[in-house]
Amino acid sequence: MAESSTAEGLSARTDLLSIASPDKVYIDDDAGVDSTSAYGTETSPFKTLLYAYIRFPPQSKGPSYLTRKSETGEVSADGDPAARLEWKPPTKSATKKAHNLYEQHKKKAVREKELLAQKEKENVKRREQLEEAKKLVITQDERLPKAVKIKIREKDPKIVKLRSAQETGDKGTRVRVSGWIHRLRSQKDVIFVTLRDGTGLLQCVLSGDLVKTYDALTLTLETTITIYGEMWEVPPKQHAPDDRELHADYFEIVGKAPGDKEAITNIIAPDADPQTMLNNRHLVIRGDTASSVLKVRAAVLRAFRQAYEENHLLEVTPPCMVQTQVEGGSTLFAFDYYGEKAYLTQSSQLYLETCLPSLGDVFCVQESFRAERSLTRRHLSEYTHIEAELAFITFDDLLTHLEGIICRVIEVVLADPLTAKSIKDLNPNFKTPARPFLRMKYADAIAWLNERGIVNEEGTPHVFGDDIAEAAERKMTDIIDRPIFLTHFPVEIKAFYMKKDPQDLQVTESVDCLMPGVGEIVGGSMRMEDLEELMGGYAREGIEAEPYYWFTDQRKYGTTPHGGYGLGLERFLAWMCARYTVRECSLYPRFTGRCTP
Repeated sequence: MAESSTAEGLSARTDLLSIASPDKVYIDDDAGVDSTSAYGTETSPFKTLLYAYIRFPPQSKGPSYLTRKSETGEVSADGDPAARLEWKPPTKSATKKAHNLYEQHKKKAVREKELLAQKEKENVKRREQLEEAKKLVITQDERLPKAVKIKIREKDPKIVKLRSAQETGDKGTRVRVSGWIHRLRSQKDVIFVTLRDGTGLLQCVLSGDLVKTYDALTLTLETTITIYGEMWEVPPKQHAPDDRELHADYFEIVGKAPGDKEAITNIIAPDADPQTMLNNRHLVIRGDTASSVLKVRAAVLRAFRQAYEENHLLEVTPPCMVQTQVEGGSTLFAFDYYGEKAYLTQSSQLYLETCLPSLGDVFCVQESFRAERSLTRRHLSEYTHIEAELAFITFDDLLTHLEGIICRVIEVVLADPLTAKSIKDLNPNFKTPARPFLRMKYADAIAWLNERGIVNEEGTPHVFGDDIAEAAERKMTDIIDRPIFLTHFPVEIKAFYMKKDPQDLQVTESVDCLMPGVGEIVGGSMRMEDLEELMGGYAREGIEAEPYYWFTDQRKYGTTPHGGYGLGLERFLAWMCARYTVRECSLYPRFTGRCTP
């Protein structure tokens, strides 16, 4: 195996080294070296017989080859290891094997030389072709109709008329469209360019003199280009985006992208490691999958706003720089705020609660920040938080509202054909969840996990009071395979503001919404409405009440039963689009160790 791999790794031209042919060539299987730094002498032997043949080919008049294994060879009959140092001719079997490999090496060298010559010939022809192409200059035909500037999304037949691929008659609209070369395919006399402008894809067909120009012959992916031409229907049995194509009559290069080693396909190759993909996220989002996820993200945000509008919730914009905590001090990002200590918000919930008396039910779409040193596939340090608060409700009202919002959002998203197609491409198995969602109390979930032998992070059975770990939670959700409202968590593992269940003061009127494939996407609860209970919550968690005076005042100046929730947009998208990690659902994900680009 060593001789074979040596032959494959050696340059075909090593036999041209200007070293005088010796009478004897030495090979030491143990101490030798197969490289140009060795000379095949007793003091500088080669490692393999094959390499010796390549450096000093066998001839009728020599040289002779001598071998040994100075460290692992056989000792003499009386056990003297000095016998290993004796140089001997190679065995017949070793000579035969080396000769066979050497013949293969020579044939390979000949093939490589021929391929090199062929490639050089092609390069010369290519250079001549490009030099000739520089002489060809194309101009617009002023006799043609003035081109209509469009975006690729434009499909209104009053603006863009398609010429029939089968019938003669009315011509199609002559258009001008700009974008990036998304795909490129060259044939003998035709170049097919799939153009991308962010609103869609358009197949453009270049032919005639257009394909003979220098710019056409040096087109690269991601080059920006403006193409003029007539819009046609795609011929029968042919395929193109939206079943139409642009037959070009002129084009202009706007910005040429690099090719060869710097080509985008080499920078973000399909087998590139995750860190390379993250470092080049600005290029990754140009791809079909990443851009589809981001377009679905935009559609989901629109749908949430529509669903809230239909339910008469008002959008507000709370601050992101705060001096209070919501979910525990250990996950706060602290910074100096003009000499005072401040934090990036963990949640806008407390501010939303203050809006209820004046604005009614409210929601927000804000960034939240969690300084959790977690590298799981569902955690981010910065994420888009969709939060809502509702007044004069019960816990059942909260669950009914949350289920309705989620289902309405999905309904709105799937009603858009383009978004529905993107989701179908990303997640062929996605289906609208059946209602009602399964409602399971925390205590019942603990029992469910233990009955099935699903242990906690310490490898022991779950007990009441455990914070159910991500892996166990996701496994339960995947087995049940439907949305779950997991409710009534113990007081000790929930936030200070969550209301206790009047029927069982050990637990809170709280809920996590769990989705198959991702686990928790929503956390919510009824909020403490009683002033004394809230003060007790501060004391239980060791939180100083004074900085929260504005929040506490909501219980002082006309309190009311109220509740709310927060939904992680990236987790919602990971569920809808079947993404392995929430990082794929963020434009530029931020997590432990990653704050670029």
